[in-house]
Amino acid sequence: MKHLRTLVINPRKDLDKLKALASAQRILLIDILRDKTLNINELSESLSLPQSSVATNIGILEDAGLVKTEKMNARKGNQKKCRTAFDDIIIKFPEEENADTNHIDVEMPIGIFTNCEVSPPCGLCSEESIIGYLDTPNAFLEPDRPKAGLLWMGSGFVEYKFPNNAMYESRPLEKLEVSVELSSETPGTNKNWPSDITMWINGIEIGVWTSPGDFGDRRGAFTPSWWKLEGSQYGLLKHWSVTGEGSFVDGVQISPITLKDLDIQNHHSIKVRLGVKETARHKGGMNIFGRGFGNYGQGIRLSLQFKRD
Repeated sequence: MKHLRTLVINPRKDLDKLKALASAQRILLIDILRDKTLNINELSESLSLPQSSVATNIGILEDAGLVKTEKMNARKGNQKKCRTAFDDIIIKFPEEENADTNHIDVEMPIGIFTNCEVSPPCGLCSEESIIGYLDTPNAFLEPDRPKAGLLWMGSGFVEYKFPNNAMYESRPLEKLEVSVELSSETPGTNKNWPSDITMWINGIEIGVWTSPGDFGDRRGAFTPSWWKLEGSQYGLLKHWSVTGEGSFVDGVQISPITLKDLDIQNHHSIKVRLGVKETARHKGGMNIFGRGFGNYGQGIRLSLQFKRD
């Protein structure tokens, strides 16, 4: 796979690059050099432009860092070979920094779990391939597991350890939220396959959400083409939260467990466990979708929201 060289231009600071791009001829030069290396004479012939015009415009692009040149020996003296410095050029205004932000967000790749206990059907895969062996719990111990973009199990759990950034804040914690893309798990997929998925935070069960099924009616927005269509394609992005009033999924209360029950300030880390109990009423397995799979292209996100000053 080709490694793309991408330049992001900040229009507030990179005026020299914007000025260099403000020319139809220079845009044509960059376009023709995106997939080949040519000298001034070859560029002149390709674009039907005088060599002097090409040389001047190449000099402007080179000064702006958009084109690179290299002198090489030719039959008569030297020639200047030209190539683009970047494959893609993006113009983007920087996001405004908000000094009054009231939350701290951390995203954890789904393969970086610190504890697990799973039963078949189970497995993991990265964007490129299956990790270890299918339906083998030991695959969850493979050294490549941090690359996982999808993991699944019939029952059991995976647990993630997040840094407790609330310890370094003077403002009181108002809300803890975990967002993750989930679905049930069954061989062959089935949109009508309920599964009771439980979340624990620092060992305390905050509640259960029942997934309606395992979705394979269409390919997930980020699911790679090599992954068979008969496999789980995407899930539902669920927002689990704990506040001073209780625990919720997408704003619907699932238990009376509050932030006070979790005693966050007295823990050096925040452990988030997701699983399906052996005793669950709907023991329909679990898929967790991370980056490179599913519809949302994210890992497990933990957000700590604080009261504003």
